Amino acid sequence: MSSTGELRHTALDALHRSLGATMTDFAGWDMPLRYGSERDEHIAVRTKAGLFDLSHMGEITVTGPQAATLLDFALVGNIGGVKPGRARYTMICRPDGGILDDLIVYRLGETEYMVVANASNAQVVLDALTERAAGFDAEVRDDRDAYALIAVQGPESPGILKSLTDADLDGLKYYAGLPGTVAGVPALIARTGYTGEDGFELFVKPEHAVELWQGLTKAGEGVGLVPCGLSCRDTLRLEAGMPLYGHELSTSLTPFDAGLGRVVKFEKEGDFVGREALREAAARAEQNPPRVLVGLVAEGRRVPRAGYAVVAGGEVIGEVTSGAPSPTLGKPIAMAYVDATHATPGSAGVGVDIRGSHEPYEVVALPFYKRQK
Repeated sequence: MSSTGELRHTALDALHRSLGATMTDFAGWDMPLRYGSERDEHIAVRTKAGLFDLSHMGEITVTGPQAATLLDFALVGNIGGVKPGRARYTMICRPDGGILDDLIVYRLGETEYMVVANASNAQVVLDALTERAAGFDAEVRDDRDAYALIAVQGPESPGILKSLTDADLDGLKYYAGLPGTVAGVPALIARTGYTGEDGFELFVKPEHAVELWQGLTKAGEGVGLVPCGLSCRDTLRLEAGMPLYGHELSTSLTPFDAGLGRVVKFEKEGDFVGREALREAAARAEQNPPRVLVGLVAEGRRVPRAGYAVVAGGEVIGEVTSGAPSPTLGKPIAMAYVDATHATPGSAGVGVDIRGSHEPYEVVALPFYKRQK
């Protein structure tokens, strides 16, 4: 929300409305939920390509001689080890190990990084980084208004982008970014995404957003590119087994509770916020595993929602964190934290309590969907 309590609007707001988008309040931003059928948008990304406005994400720039040292202290990952032009998925935790947010950090240069936070946590992350920067020769800058973010995702996305840029996309690896020009607009071109497909995220100045969106739209006309809202982004990331903050991740969970202990790098030099608490969490997870994040696939048609109880033998054994109909699988799916004893794929007798009725579900390993390379 803005300081006046009004919803914030992205640089593409008028364009979304002209396309007939259904808008929704998302973390204080007025964002497109869908343009037509969310199922059609989802399938377009899986089979062709989709275009997303992600300008609500929170960009924070960290610069200075000790930028890397600061980020190694403030975050759980080994950020100093990220080469310029590469990116890293990581987390920022509280001193007690609870997850404040999951992040992507791009190393733009020797002493310059861009931290991208979830919209709902951008202020929390900015405040934490600013506080943790005390004593470091580094500057933390709120750059949320300096960028618009447009993503093009799906198997046709490399071809669409190649027609608009001279940048070396073939040499651009997953989780890498390079400066370039797309449709005549200066951009940071990153090979990242939240859909389980190949794709790109393009960081540009807000005043260039409409020009870039229109250029991409025109380039994708012949290959089935469609504008996509946040609704299909959620079902795409769910099929890909990707966590969403506030659902699979929260301050009450450590990365080890979430099955993402691999992002915590104890071997890096120096102390970092949450180190001791996370060591204890790691030991606990090894000896006595907490609930495990699993996939659930419905045998029937009823859709599970976040907060629904997972049951077995009349006992509550877990809780659904995200659930939706899966356009790719053609049946309802969910992610849930369940007791370790019921977390093995194929575990018998597991169900979800949907309004008093115990609906049968199959326990499966995540992700539900993996693209063919």
